[in-house]
Amino acid sequence: MAKKPDLHPYSDKQAFDRLMLLIATLVQYPGVGGGEADEPPEGHRDALQEVQTRLREVAATSEISFPEGYPATPTIRKDLETLRKYGILEQRMYRWGYYLGTGAFSIEELRLAFHALSSQAKYQGNPQARRVHETLAKRLRGLDLDMKGEFFYPVYQHFNRAIVHTDPEEMMRRGENRHNLFHQLDIIETAILTGQALEISRGTNPFDKKQVGMMAIWPLQLIYHDIAWYLIYEYRQNGKLEIERLDRFKEYCHILNPEGRGVEAQRQSLAKAHKLIENGWGLYLGELEEQQQELAGNLEYIKVKVRFYPPMTAFILEGDRRHQKQTIRRSPQDETGQVEYVDYTVPLPPRSHNEFFRWLCRYMDNVKVISPPEMAAKHREAAGKLWERYGATTRGLPLN
Repeated sequence: MAKKPDLHPYSDKQAFDRLMLLIATLVQYPGVGGGEADEPPEGHRDALQEVQTRLREVAATSEISFPEGYPATPTIRKDLETLRKYGILEQRMYRWGYYLGTGAFSIEELRLAFHALSSQAKYQGNPQARRVHETLAKRLRGLDLDMKGEFFYPVYQHFNRAIVHTDPEEMMRRGENRHNLFHQLDIIETAILTGQALEISRGTNPFDKKQVGMMAIWPLQLIYHDIAWYLIYEYRQNGKLEIERLDRFKEYCHILNPEGRGVEAQRQSLAKAHKLIENGWGLYLGELEEQQQELAGNLEYIKVKVRFYPPMTAFILEGDRRHQKQTIRRSPQDETGQVEYVDYTVPLPPRSHNEFFRWLCRYMDNVKVISPPEMAAKHREAAGKLWERYGATTRGLPLN
């Protein structure tokens, strides 16, 4: 006698389609059923109604027809239990929305990415990162509870803090709107990815007050450096590359070519900008002719040599990767076995000398410029001016 077949609850085609579409819904809408980002999970809201709505949208997109009102929320609840049974969902409550596992990450990888996002949102003031972080933190509360608070604990944190307002929502909340380019980040991001040219307006330039006003550019990348967000861009008229702080541009932003020049052209220009950054010191990329010569390998680099004295010698010796072309040489040891000085040498394009000079000035009397002669003279002159300022105050004269 033939064995009676043991039919599976999802052997019916409609039931099987429903289960597969539920999984597809959780993939396409991570956090579905969690409500809005600022809506508390408590109350009388039925989270499964949102799941039902999204599931029916996915079904329509997949050209699968369901009867009106199908599947009902109790049926969806049963399907969610099936996903728990097979380990597709975890055996815990999803009070802040349903999602499948950790996507492309393991838990440890997800934790590292989450805290990198947290730092960018909190300290670097990236408004997009803040919104994504808030949403992700809400979805992962259940996971953090399961891990007894270990997931949200900030093992790593990038603490550099932006010195200017960066978040338009925060500006409006505080009544301190700066009307700068931070209000147009969505347009800039799209332009970067598609190669759209933009017309923007630089409002201030503390280094050259003549370089303000309208400009046509290809935006290439948003970067955070030290204290602020910067935009790497290429002038549309001549291909000159430049980096400027985002808050120094006005809110005005107009798209010049909606079709864009494509991501490959963007990638090539960005590679040139990064090459200039690697060769130099700081973010100033020089004038167009200098850039062209440097990128073609025809620019003569000038060797800068400075001497550091204790206690800064130990600090300089630690930085064996400050620049890819640097050389560090210790002096002979004195009778106590201590290094008397450290010579730091690096070949730099002329455009980078001013930024290198500003860097070494932080070491005050613990550094001396050996070459080039003009930088040594500039350093000596700066020391003289500093002496004059302190001398004036000791004589009871006002500080200029």
